[in-house]
Amino acid sequence: QVQLIESGGGLVQAGGSLRLSCAASGRTFSSYAMGWFRQAPGKEREFVAAIRRRGDSTYYADSVKGRFTISRDNAKNTVYLQMNSLQPEDTAVYYCAARTVVLTTTSKWDYWGQGTQVTVSS
Repeated sequence: QVQLIESGGGLVQAGGSLRLSCAASGRTFSSYAMGWFRQAPGKEREFVAAIRRRGDSTYYADSVKGRFTISRDNAKNTVYLQMNSLQPEDTAVYYCAARTVVLTTTSKWDYWGQGTQVTVSS
């Protein structure tokens, strides 16, 4: 069982930056690939970024490539999402998730956090 708690969301102006964190409970964090997802009002949840267990490979949605960076610190049981050049269309609730093998789809992730709101004003 893995519990995930996101933090770092907030209100930012277009062009600004935020860093989201996702802290995981348990001693097996390094056994899980981690992903970030988002859901905007009235839209389906979508994949944003993912990282393998050792952090040696990362994956991004085309919409965030070059602006967002996913990273992890296995010693701190934490995964991060650095978001730069934020735009109003990035406004959403952002979720982190865990599963043993990395995927770039929204389904089949085993554990989910409660989400953190990111709002980008124009």
